[in-house]
Amino acid sequence: MDRAADDGRRWLLDGLLALALLAIGLVGTAPAGLNQGVGTGRATYPLVVVAAVAVAGRRRWPLVGLTVVTAAVTAYLLLGYPYGPILLSFFVAFYTVAAHRPVRTAAVAGAATGSALLVYVFGGSRPPGLIGLMPVAAWVAVPFAVGTVVRLSREAAVRGRADEARRLADAERLRVAREVHDVVGHGLAAIHLQAEIALHLLERKPEQAEAALTAISRTSKEALDELRVTLTVVRRDGVADERAPTPGLAQLPELRQRLAGAGVPVTVEVAGAPRPLPVAVDLAAYRVVQEALTNVLRHAGPATATVHLRYAPNEVTVRVTDTGRGRVGGPDRPAGHGLAGMRERVAALGGTFDAGSGPAGGFRVHATLPVREVE
Repeated sequence: MDRAADDGRRWLLDGLLALALLAIGLVGTAPAGLNQGVGTGRATYPLVVVAAVAVAGRRRWPLVGLTVVTAAVTAYLLLGYPYGPILLSFFVAFYTVAAHRPVRTAAVAGAATGSALLVYVFGGSRPPGLIGLMPVAAWVAVPFAVGTVVRLSREAAVRGRADEARRLADAERLRVAREVHDVVGHGLAAIHLQAEIALHLLERKPEQAEAALTAISRTSKEALDELRVTLTVVRRDGVADERAPTPGLAQLPELRQRLAGAGVPVTVEVAGAPRPLPVAVDLAAYRVVQEALTNVLRHAGPATATVHLRYAPNEVTVRVTDTGRGRVGGPDRPAGHGLAGMRERVAALGGTFDAGSGPAGGFRVHATLPVREVE
């Protein structure tokens, strides 16, 4: 429907342009002849009509339209009629070819058209001779140049839109990949440690092993629900899954409980009055905490962790510290993509990020996120 409407609109505009050229030709040809001291003949107005009407199909059949207009204009000039509005029809027809066809096609059409017009320069009832070469070259070169510039500008705009769409798609894929990394990485780390506990206790204390297996079941379900929410955005025809809430700082109690079940006690400290945050800021703050605690699970060994949140009027600060061993990047705590992902996520929102060894040992992650509006 949209394509048909667009085609109809183009036909209407080209028809109106043809009518305008026809009116200008019928009204302006005789005054142009009087001004030049050249009379008109019986074929003058039929040729003007043919050239103007051919413009109506200029975008549907540009080469055919240019051929018809060129034939009419050449015959018009060979008969010795005055320079007049018929040349506007030629300009529009050749401009259309240059604007809607490749440069090579337009150049060949220009060469053929120029050759046809040269017949008038050296023949006909009123040949201008060599002096007529200049106007003929102008009639061909000017519409060719204008049409080519318009076509190149249009193609550049299309490429720009395609590049922008590709950039946005790449950014969205990167965002989803980062979300999946955070969700899967945290879930698998917790499941791994709980499985190690279950294996260790299975024979000696089966009742405690059962608790670890229960924690594995709960952690895997939560991770799958969160992953389902994350991947909803890449299903264009999907409906948002409401079984799990959108990740945010409100899920810190569940995250804290999950880490405790994996053997990492977590203390949460809050300064300032908690308040609703913009979705992007809330998600980023939660992911920073989640990834930092996942690194504690993976690399810190036996340790405790503290999450400190500070709410300020224009920002929210997240700081995660642990009492584990070494620094990320050392032999005990190898660096991965987690810190880089956190840094990119915070930087994308205009915040600051810092990570390194704590003053009393362990490791520290610190992020500040600006809050521009409340949702």
